[in-house]
Amino acid sequence: MRDGHSQVHVARVALVLALALLGDALLYVVLPLHAPSFGVTFAWVGILLSANRLVRIIGYGAVANIGRRIGLRRLTIAAAVGATLSTAAYGVAARGDALLLARIVWGLSFAALNLTTLAYAVREASRAGRLVGATRSISAMGPVVSLTLGAWLVTYTGPQAIFLCLAAVTALAMPLAWMLPDLAQNHEQRSPSLLSWPSPLDLWAFAVGFAVDGIFVTTLSVLLAGFASFQSAVLTGGALLATRRLVEVLMAPIGGSFGDRWGASRMLLLFGAALSAGLVLLATGQIGIGAIVVVLAHGVLTTIGPVLVAERNPDSHLARLSAYVTWRDIGAALGPLAAGFTIGMINLDLAYAFLGCLLLLVMSIDAVAWNRRAKPLPYRARSERPCNDRPH
Repeated sequence: MRDGHSQVHVARVALVLALALLGDALLYVVLPLHAPSFGVTFAWVGILLSANRLVRIIGYGAVANIGRRIGLRRLTIAAAVGATLSTAAYGVAARGDALLLARIVWGLSFAALNLTTLAYAVREASRAGRLVGATRSISAMGPVVSLTLGAWLVTYTGPQAIFLCLAAVTALAMPLAWMLPDLAQNHEQRSPSLLSWPSPLDLWAFAVGFAVDGIFVTTLSVLLAGFASFQSAVLTGGALLATRRLVEVLMAPIGGSFGDRWGASRMLLLFGAALSAGLVLLATGQIGIGAIVVVLAHGVLTTIGPVLVAERNPDSHLARLSAYVTWRDIGAALGPLAAGFTIGMINLDLAYAFLGCLLLLVMSIDAVAWNRRAKPLPYRARSERPCNDRPH
């Protein structure tokens, strides 16, 4: 990509992801409250809302291999088609198995779009932070619009018809994906189809996914109980989730700029420590300030992580990005399960204190491991090279 056009292409692929996210974001609010309208029991709700994430955990490596084979542009086009079809299926399917198939298609589509969006953004190493931040900001606007305007329209269209309306808008992602350029293919190592062994940075992604995307998001309503009240449950859920996405819109570009200016590794240490401090504040009963610190720090870290992956693996972007997001998804999938099984058995204050310490520990392990790997050879190694230019 030429430098003059790179920003346009990055914005375009991020807009594809924003449009694709419209249906998925609203489903998390509408489905639990209107399960009978979709022809499913509440037991099916949990299966359907977790299926796409479980599919991604298994399929990220395979999706990366397909992208390496057919090219990122074609992979983005296929994912845009899959996102449109799955969103439309939410509006017409009235059986659990049909909706499950739609969720599987969406899971694979999101896996592809998540990887291609990051791959387009990190191609320019000097501006990777700002470009990744821009993609996060643009793509997060889709859920913000869906969870506010879409949640409001549900009262007029009904819980299923709204998804047909969203599918019509999501269809705009297909021509946008068609307009993307093909990226030059690097000779990357083949990504494992199943789960790869985690690097220290992958473990960090897992810990953040478990603590914030899992435990924090699941228990936030419990922590904030009594602080706010809305008449509509749909509007309440939409407002809470939209606020979190809106923070990403604002903080992701800031995090990207910080990473480019002062180094992504330093920003990981700074905002990782802030994230841990926010969790500890929650543990001490400082709910308001703790939640704000967690959300702001997390918004920056969503940008810093992929930039670090690209910096540390210049010859295998897709392979290592797929591993990074897979381990993050595993943490985010296990977090709600852990919260659901233990929320009545353990003290939440103790849980948040443990999570704050866990993030500090994993971040320290990554910093030590990377410093050892990046440490240059000692100077004396240069003097041990054979000298062939001695005079005879």
